[in-house]
Amino acid sequence: MGKEDEFVPYPVKEQLPGIDYCITSPPPWHTTMLVGFQHYVIMLGTIVLIATILVPQMGGGYEEKARVIQSMLFVAGINTLLQVYFGTRLPVVIGGSFAYLIPTLSIILSRRYTYFIDPYERFIYTMRAIQGAMICASIFQLVVGYFGLWGVCIRFLSPVIAAPWVALSALGLYYIAFPALANCVEIGLPALIILVLLFMYAPYGLNSGSFIFSRCAVLVTIIIVWIYAHILTAAGAYNERPPETQYSCRTDRAGIIWGSPWVRIPYPLQWGRPYFYAGDAFAMIAASFVSLIESTGTFIAVQRFCSATFMPPSIFSRGIGWQGIAIMLDGLVGTANGSAASVENSGFLAVTRVGSRRVIKISACFMIFFSIFAKFGAVIASIPIPLFFGIYCVLYAYAASAGIGLLQFCNINSLRNKFIIGFALIMGLSIPQFFREYFIESGYGPMHTHSRTFNDIVNVIFSSSATVGAIIAYLLDWSHCYWDDTVRKDRGLHWFYKFRSYSSDARCEEFYALPYSLSKYFPSY
Repeated sequence: MGKEDEFVPYPVKEQLPGIDYCITSPPPWHTTMLVGFQHYVIMLGTIVLIATILVPQMGGGYEEKARVIQSMLFVAGINTLLQVYFGTRLPVVIGGSFAYLIPTLSIILSRRYTYFIDPYERFIYTMRAIQGAMICASIFQLVVGYFGLWGVCIRFLSPVIAAPWVALSALGLYYIAFPALANCVEIGLPALIILVLLFMYAPYGLNSGSFIFSRCAVLVTIIIVWIYAHILTAAGAYNERPPETQYSCRTDRAGIIWGSPWVRIPYPLQWGRPYFYAGDAFAMIAASFVSLIESTGTFIAVQRFCSATFMPPSIFSRGIGWQGIAIMLDGLVGTANGSAASVENSGFLAVTRVGSRRVIKISACFMIFFSIFAKFGAVIASIPIPLFFGIYCVLYAYAASAGIGLLQFCNINSLRNKFIIGFALIMGLSIPQFFREYFIESGYGPMHTHSRTFNDIVNVIFSSSATVGAIIAYLLDWSHCYWDDTVRKDRGLHWFYKFRSYSSDARCEEFYALPYSLSKYFPSY
């Protein structure tokens, strides 16, 4: 009997194995439609929550809330198509972002709008100010992207920096994931448990490779828990509960269905002419910088989950440039929120193991369709928010794991690398938590000067885990012994340097180069 082979470390994988349909291999049409519809449903939860937070503060009612959701959904569909066709060409969904909440709420609570007696008039004036600030913020990403400045930054990216950066893009949302679920734990917790059972255990215990378990776990979970929530509502389980509990748990309290028109197409300047204020613009530019950082982390996660190679710096720049156009459209149409790459949808790529561009294109078509025929889309948008976040707990976990997977490209046994990665992670979670707790206790952030704009800029930047972690990792990795040959090898730079130009590798050209019919008009940098 021969000696058993000695265990050796697993080899490094430039492209993630185990993905059934990668970026250039579309699945059958029935799979494409079902998975694409689930991508649409997943991104809807963030949009509904953002509109629920902002619109009542602005003075809007159910009708205004429904129109804002409709506008956000319509613009998200267009922006997703633009990103897939012209931007990074990754299967990434472009949707709403929590990064813009702080400057947007600062505009809403500004003293100049406290004198309006009519709530609708206050809503309109506030929306126009947000639009103006959003248009100014879009210019920042347009310049950084189309002038190639972001590509220069990405050229210095090492796996030691990328690992905490990508992980924190998802881990930084921990403060909203389970707390939002716990607003109605009898709905959110079953959604979390059922989803884990369906996509993790059911394929092995019942029927390995089953289509239902491998591709439709999220849809099945939503249907089961939504019916269960409706039964609880109809049975009167929430009749005597506090208003906050009823709003979170009941399936008939969203008000979106009543306020939505049957057919309506959102259009630019639908709320009127934007108002421009310098202070609002600078605060929103800070949010644009934060969304740029978080979207870059999500781009890398999507790149892993669609089994593509690392994106060349020029493609990052191109994607950020088109994201600037997305924010411009947000400002023109009036969505009250800016755009960024969707973290939850990146995690869903791993759940389904489908990373095809065609699926995301179909998902974008669903977004546009249900935004135009708003009454039908409002039925889906009325799903209780805790149900969405029960699912997001799983999707955020997968997105964070993409950052952990990048550790294979560097020497994780190096004490230098251990400190940089660990310190970036702990500070990326701790500093934003300090800012949030300070705000809850005092009603304002730690930076509380006479300049509201300066306060907003500091609070926005240091409330983002991905931004704090990326800045710390960059500073430490490029200031400590970067010139040493051994350190350079331990950092794993040679893995990413292989893909500095998409024309240097046949796979990069296949994944990221624009189609020939488009490359004549939109060349890469």
